Amino acid sequence: MTLKKVRYLVMLICFMMVITGCASESNIAEEKKLPISENFFIFDTIVSIRVYDERVNEQHFTDMKQLLEEIDQKMNRMVEGSEVSEVNKQAGKAAVTVSEDTFLVIKTAKDYAEQSAGSFDPTIGPLVDLWAIGNGGTTVPERAKITAAQSLIDYNNLVLDENKLEIKLLEAGMTIDLGAIAKGYAADVIAAYLQEQGFESAIIDLGGNILAMGSKPGGQAWSIGVQSPEEKRGDHLGTLPVTNKTVVTSGVYERYFIENEQVYHHVLDRKTGFPVQNELASVTIVTENSMNADALSTATFVLGLKQGMAFIEQLDYAEAIFVTNDHQVYISTDLKDKFTLTNSNYSLAEF
Repeated sequence: MTLKKVRYLVMLICFMMVITGCASESNIAEEKKLPISENFFIFDTIVSIRVYDERVNEQHFTDMKQLLEEIDQKMNRMVEGSEVSEVNKQAGKAAVTVSEDTFLVIKTAKDYAEQSAGSFDPTIGPLVDLWAIGNGGTTVPERAKITAAQSLIDYNNLVLDENKLEIKLLEAGMTIDLGAIAKGYAADVIAAYLQEQGFESAIIDLGGNILAMGSKPGGQAWSIGVQSPEEKRGDHLGTLPVTNKTVVTSGVYERYFIENEQVYHHVLDRKTGFPVQNELASVTIVTENSMNADALSTATFVLGLKQGMAFIEQLDYAEAIFVTNDHQVYISTDLKDKFTLTNSNYSLAEF
C-alpha cells in the first residue's frame, strides 16, 4: 500500500468522525430528509459535499468533481503544466497569461498580502518547499538555506496585469503557492454551482474548511463545530449557529513534525523563516466568502492574538475565534453572543 493511500485511509477515518459529530449537532436525524453526499480525494485532502435535496443526482456530483479537478489542474503548482507551475517556471524571465479564475485567486492573495503587511504571502513557496512539512520534511533545515529561501519571498515582486490576465514573478527562483487560499476558492465555486442548479441547503467540506450553504431544510441555522486544536479531528471546543457562512480554521494540529521535543508545524512566517511561534494554537474565521476566510485564517494566525484580533475587528465582513496555547478562547465582537463553548478544557477570555 502506497504512502498516499495510507494517508487517504487515515484521513477518511478522521473525516467520518467529523461527519458523525456534525450530524448530531445539526440534528440531521430530525430532518426526515437525509443528505445525499459524495466524497472525493483532491487538493491532497478529503472533500465532502452533502446536499439536502432529493433532486440532486450523480451528474451533479460528476460536474462538481470536474470543477474541483479543473481548479487543481490550474492552481496546484505541483501539477506539471498547471498555470501556476508555468508562472513559477518563468520567474525572472517572462509574464504568463492565465485564466480569469487563476488570476482572481492570485490577485486576491496579493491583496491580502498587502493588507496584512506580508503575514499572508502567496510567494512563500521556496520556504514551503524547504521545510516540506506534511510532504516528507522531518528535520529543521540549515539556517543558510532558510535565509536563501526568505530572500525569494516578496509579494511586491509579484506583478499583475489585469487587462492581459498576465502574472509575472520578477526574481528567478520565486514560486507562488496558493495552498492557503485555493481550497477556499474551490468551496465558493461549488456553492455557486449548487445555487445555479436551484439547490438551497448543502454542507461543503474541504479538509475541515466548512461552507454551510443556505440554512438547514426547514430554515434553521446550521450548527457548526469549531475544532479543538489539541484533540483529534471532530472533537470540538464549541459550536456556532450559521446561515450561508463559511467556517475556516488554521492551526498547529494538522501537519507538523517533532525534533528535539520541539513541534514544527506547517504555518510558516516569512519574516523568521520558521513555523510561527506565538501564543496561538488556532484561528477560526467566519465570513460569507470561503476564499477570503482561507486567506484570513493564515494571515491572522501569523499576526498573533492582539494584532490578528485588531485586523479582524477593522473588517466589516469577517469574525474570528482565537485559541491560545494556554486554552483561552478569544471571540471577536459580533460572535460573542453566538459562540457556545462546549469543551471544559477551554475558557472564554477577554483582553
